[in-house]
Parts: sequence; structure tokens; C-alpha cells
Amino acid sequence: MARMYRTLPYQGGDPRTVAEILNNAMNGKTNNTGQITLATGGATTTTLYDERIGFESIILFTPLSIASAATNAYPYGTFEERADITFATANTPQILDLSESEYTVGMSLASNRITVSYAGVYDLDVSALFVNTDVQIHESYIWVRVNGTDVPHSATKFSVVESHGGVDGYMPININHPLELDANDYVEVVASVDDTGIYLENYVAQTTPFVRPAIPALMVNLQMIDPSKTTGSAHELYVSNRQKGQATITHLPNSVSDNTWGYIIVG
Repeated sequence: MARMYRTLPYQGGDPRTVAEILNNAMNGKTNNTGQITLATGGATTTTLYDERIGFESIILFTPLSIASAATNAYPYGTFEERADITFATANTPQILDLSESEYTVGMSLASNRITVSYAGVYDLDVSALFVNTDVQIHESYIWVRVNGTDVPHSATKFSVVESHGGVDGYMPININHPLELDANDYVEVVASVDDTGIYLENYVAQTTPFVRPAIPALMVNLQMIDPSKTTGSAHELYVSNRQKGQATITHLPNSVSDNTWGYIIVG
């Protein structure tokens, strides 16, 4: 790597050269800086090659583009079911359908399971629209499972008002619960009703008699609020390995071409 500023010979230099180099150093003009653009294609590591790096060097980074400045978003996702969810049997726990993903970072949806890619503490928010077609009030429950196991204290009980005047009874439900998850853990939403006349209803968007957006039968929002400190799931770019002349930078999966950082090497 070409050096931008003069350095002193090991045997010293004349006063003018010493003054020039010292003034440059005092003004921050040193030869231990550079730039690197992170590897793309979903890469989670990038190798920094610089002859000035040693086994104990400290390497500091600063973002140089909007892509790099916005690269450290914690994982989050919104998931919906855009069809009615019915219950085949009363008083039997049932995993609720989830088939649509929106705005996902660091997590995925498959077979009604939300799987996270990184360990940490997550905030879970569940919204559901329960409907009662019977003329009697009925009891219902909703809760959360992680890896197929019920999460303690995550359940809520509620009554769905009866059908009256030819109009079904409706009960919007919301539960919120923190979850401590490891990488590859999965989350499911479970419900049970005491009558199969209860179901979760989806509404498509309408234009008359007024315009309103669609109402999903079930919506789940999951967002990391604190990354793990021990399992390598940090979301700040960091140096995971140093060798003579190179270092490994570990980061979130990157697919942005202009994820460029400036760095300074100390030691």
C-alpha cells in the first residue's frame, strides 16, 4: 500500500524534515489509515489485507457511505396469515398458520415457524382477530412456543363475545412477550378454543363504503432488542482474527455494493 506522508529514517532527519513529519502527525496526517468495501453476495466475513497489520494490532472502523452507516440494523420481521384460520377440534392446542413474510432481516418463515439467525433477546408482538359465530360466549387461549416447547407465562385467556343481531362476535387480541433465543431457534404461535365456531378471520382491503387496508387474521412482529454477548451474534462490525498483514472482519450478511468503511491501524 502506497504511503501518503513522509517518514523519518531510523537514524533521524534534519530539523525541517522532523518538523514537517511531526506537524503532519499532529494534524492527523498519518500512514496508518485505509478504506475497505465489504464483500457482497451475503458474505458474513471480509478479509482486510494491509502490510501494517500485526497479530496484536488494534483496528478501528468508521462508516464512509450510507450503506455502511445503516448496516447494523438488529434483526426484525413481520409475518402474517392472510386467510381465515379455523379450528378442527375444541379444547385442543393448534399451531396457527403463518404464510407471509414482510421486512425480514436475520430471520425466516417456513411451516408456520419463525426461525432466527442470531442469538439475543427478542421482543415478540402477536395480534389476532378472533370471531365467534355461535350465540354463546366462548373462551379462548393464545400463547407462544419456542422449539416446540410452551414458553412459561406467555399465555392469555379471553372471552369472544357471542354472535348477536345476525353479526358475528369479534375480539381483537394482542400479546407481547420477550424471548431469549439462540441462533436457529424457532417461534410458533398456538391457540385453543372451547368451540369450533371460533376462528381467526382475514379481511381483504376494501374500497367501499370507505377505503381501508386489509386485516390479517394473524400478525406477528419479532425484533431483536439486545444481541448475545457470547455466541458471535454481534451486529457491530468487528475484527475476529488478526495475522501478519491481514485481518478478518465479521459482519452481518452483506449484499450491498457500497458498504465501505475507513479504518485506522494502531500497533
